[in-house]
Amino acid sequence: MREAITLTASDEDLTNLDPVALEHSEAGVPDEDTSLPLMANAPVENTAPTFAELGVREEIVRALGEAGIERTFAIQELTLPLALAGDDVIGQARTGTGKTLGFGIPLLQRILSPGDGTPQALVVVPTRELCLQVTRDLTEAAKYLDINVLAIYGGRPYEPQIAALRKGVDVVVGTPGRLLDLAEQRHLVLGKIRNLVLDEADEMLDLGFLPDIERVLRMVPDERQTMLFSATMPGPIITLARTFLNQPTHIRAEENDASAIHERTEQFVYRAHALDKVELLARLLQAKDRGLSMIFTRTKRTAQKISDDLAERGFAAAAVHGDLGQGAREQALRAFRAGKVDVLVATDVAARGIDVAGVTHVVNYQCPEDEKTYVHRIGRTGRAGRTGVAVTFVDWDEEPRWKSISDALNLGKPEPVETYSTSDHLFTDLDIPPSSTGRLPLGQRTRTGLDSEPEEDLKGDKKGGARKRSRSRTTSRGGATAGAEQQQSTSSTPATKTPEPGEEDGTRRPRRRRSRGGAPVTGETAGQPAETTAEGAPNENGERPARRRRRRRSGGESGGNAEAAANDSVSSAD
Repeated sequence: MREAITLTASDEDLTNLDPVALEHSEAGVPDEDTSLPLMANAPVENTAPTFAELGVREEIVRALGEAGIERTFAIQELTLPLALAGDDVIGQARTGTGKTLGFGIPLLQRILSPGDGTPQALVVVPTRELCLQVTRDLTEAAKYLDINVLAIYGGRPYEPQIAALRKGVDVVVGTPGRLLDLAEQRHLVLGKIRNLVLDEADEMLDLGFLPDIERVLRMVPDERQTMLFSATMPGPIITLARTFLNQPTHIRAEENDASAIHERTEQFVYRAHALDKVELLARLLQAKDRGLSMIFTRTKRTAQKISDDLAERGFAAAAVHGDLGQGAREQALRAFRAGKVDVLVATDVAARGIDVAGVTHVVNYQCPEDEKTYVHRIGRTGRAGRTGVAVTFVDWDEEPRWKSISDALNLGKPEPVETYSTSDHLFTDLDIPPSSTGRLPLGQRTRTGLDSEPEEDLKGDKKGGARKRSRSRTTSRGGATAGAEQQQSTSSTPATKTPEPGEEDGTRRPRRRRSRGGAPVTGETAGQPAETTAEGAPNENGERPARRRRRRRSGGESGGNAEAAANDSVSSAD
């Protein structure tokens, strides 16, 4: 059993420490993006060391300085000295505390440049959105370095990613499934990986990626630096760290008994009826000083239904869930980030990895499954030194689940208040104008909406329609093509004949020819030769006729039934 050193930041250092928008910029970068994803929006202690004082390269310091980032946060202050020295690190901190730069700066600094085009560093993340965000942050931090960063994730065509790998990259950020696919196809070479990062490891465990992670870890060289970052440390993650990390230092950026809930997030819990939730939600979204809002649901169908209902009521809403293609998901995220829509309805898959500045309200439309899901959901607000509001709707049958969440997090709210869309305390708690109704007034519909954001055309992302089948098919029967049989039949037909039904338009339908005992029935079909040969016997040209498949009804064919059985014996001539 390998020992790990534990470093803990004092509670005083966390007084003004909150997530900063530089950790994960949201997915879906538009063609012309004038915003800078690295932003210093969160307060920081004046006594905190600068990145330059911790030995960060001048090029990286200059890139961060242009974004207004000069001093470190707790997780960065504790991580950088160890990671820059090449030690293995386990970083544990709440979601959104600056972990990306905590592992990203050492990773970039240890890249040998110029390289030979083979990846030297690998960052594994659980979701496509987080993959895009980490890639963008690392790209901005390395803009004065000759380092290429590539995002690899599912939902996109393979060809562009394979072409980029062949062109040469230094850092690969990807999701486990696509990484394994490309590695097994030998497009992604992992034999020269010197730095490996597992970001949001507990989320990858929840999504069932742990076996894939172990396969990836067995593909990279043993001589490497490994950094693992996670908000929580469940048993399987601890086992993973003990197996694949070499004497790691365990860093915690908070006290052991610190609350996992952001202190600046005001929380409300209401017991709501399922048929009244949409009305209640519509009034909630008209609260004073409401900015961007996120609504979380348990199912994809519910997410889409709420988004459609809110849009019909006049709200600028968009949905992000697994049934949408990658292009549609990125379109919704771009519109949400740009402010074209101010309500984003998402399933739990989007609870991690979406960091959008200005989210003031988070709504749990359905009670979360457990306390960890609750923390991840409401962690989207109360960030970057701002305050936030978290509202949870609990149905009658969800009360036991909510009580367990409240007890686990010591929220002191075991019994939700029974609330309807007309309840007075709802308007008072959330500062909703008394005149608010279930529809947004026309004068307040100032957002341009989702349709104003173009959807990127992703080749191969959307499934095409069913391929039309041609009516003219060529099938073989016993080695002879049906077309040959039809040609023989035509050659034996007189040149002048009366058109048959179905030939008036100049086209001839394939005819079904009847046979008895393998030989054509005389007179059944016009223009067919009267002479027949036994099945399998050579004809006058010395060729054997095509073998015919016959269908028979159950029962005997002797006596008076022989003619009926022969009529039911059909061979396909098309």
